[in-house]
Amino acid sequence: MEDIPGFVRKAWNAQSTEGCRWSTPFPDALISLVKGGAPLELRLTPNRVVPTRWFSSSGAVAGLDVLALACGGGQQVPLLAAAGARVTSFELSDVQLTKDEEACARHGLGVRAIQGDMRSLKDIPSDSQDLIFNPVSNVFCEEISSIWSECARVLKPGGRLLAGFVNPAFFLFDHHHLEETGEPRVAHKLPYSDLSSQDPADLQAQLDAKVCLEFSHSWEEQIRGQCAAGLAIADFFEDDWDAESTKLQGWMPMYAATFAVNVDVWGD
Repeated sequence: MEDIPGFVRKAWNAQSTEGCRWSTPFPDALISLVKGGAPLELRLTPNRVVPTRWFSSSGAVAGLDVLALACGGGQQVPLLAAAGARVTSFELSDVQLTKDEEACARHGLGVRAIQGDMRSLKDIPSDSQDLIFNPVSNVFCEEISSIWSECARVLKPGGRLLAGFVNPAFFLFDHHHLEETGEPRVAHKLPYSDLSSQDPADLQAQLDAKVCLEFSHSWEEQIRGQCAAGLAIADFFEDDWDAESTKLQGWMPMYAATFAVNVDVWGD
């Protein structure tokens, strides 16, 4: 497949239009509460709330320039704006961007919306962002080193990258067998790619159904990749999912999140 980002955009437009979990805007009442001063609770992974100390030394986002990188539609973006951040929403899916803009407009909140591939943040100036908030999304990218280098470029010195990602071990298993029997069975080598690891008929069915392509990335790509870009990992946590989403629930953590600081540890 030559145009993976193009397919991913169409797939997420379709999933967002259908109203999947990650594309259903948060209730207006919740946004109003945060706008009124209620504590900001954000998630990089399905369940764990991000520690507020990850946002800034004060724990607040008010007054910060925040890049919401592939955050879903009408979810994290309006909450960040309601908490006083100057937010740029960067999304591949135009449907997701529209949901962010509409949610913010309903509450009189400003947001800058940019459509693009997260591997190239060319429309965002260097040294311009205090914080990048990136929930699980690089699983939809075939290559991720450019994501980390671009994040490092647009962050101010001392700026923070908060990123969530999938445990690569999740992709070892035959999930069709798991759903049918409840028993994990190792079926794939890592790194996993929907394009090369599936039966051709299953892949074609996925493409026809506009179900988004997924790619596993090693811990070295996720952790060392950030370090190689000049980002120092300051904190880390793991997270699970839920039994409705996968029968692997309870077997292992399925997600992780990192807090990294742009300190250019390697110098120029």
